[in-house]
Amino acid sequence: MSPEGRGIARAHLPAGAGGEAFRILHVSTGNVCRSPITERLTRHALAHRLGVTAAPELIVESAGTWGHEGAPMEANAAAVLADFGADASGFTGRELLDEHVIRADLVLTATRDHRAQVISMGHSAGLRTFTLKEFTRLVRAIDPATLPPLDDGVAERARALVRAAAALRGWLLAPDADADEVYDPYGAPITFFRSIGEEIHQALDPVVTALTGVAANR
Repeated sequence: MSPEGRGIARAHLPAGAGGEAFRILHVSTGNVCRSPITERLTRHALAHRLGVTAAPELIVESAGTWGHEGAPMEANAAAVLADFGADASGFTGRELLDEHVIRADLVLTATRDHRAQVISMGHSAGLRTFTLKEFTRLVRAIDPATLPPLDDGVAERARALVRAAAALRGWLLAPDADADEVYDPYGAPITFFRSIGEEIHQALDPVVTALTGVAANR
């Protein structure tokens, strides 16, 4: 199993200033298509950019609002991950629980409905819950120079990024109603899964760059 496939979706990152790990939770409906793709692509990107060490500062997980508990991800979702060189092995679906939201430092959802469902669970989740594309849009507007350097720890940088994004949310609105949605490919042919995978990959790229301070190799 590759590094990003071990444990409970951990990305092992360089040690910084220490402190508690930062947890990212990806949420969709069944936790067999969109959120598994997003979880594993996030882990793959983090491991690729920052390498593997003994200091797990970021933990990346996923769950579904109507999660198929214990189910494998859809075969087409696994095929999409293979296209990107990401590890699909060892995945099992989970139903979204209060404890997942309570522990998460950042919740990224596939759609606005998912975001609303997470926020409705309480636990002061509003300031740390965004759709994936919403968070991408906000992150693009944040000056990286205002974030703590990676030497201070990737978890500290990530927490500062979430605070900055939350502060911007009311000022940087979506251009249209569909701009923040990642549509469900469940039951669709592999071509649609691949288009959704590319959509997710493009949305994640600036997020991972902002989290790590390391741009993808082009």
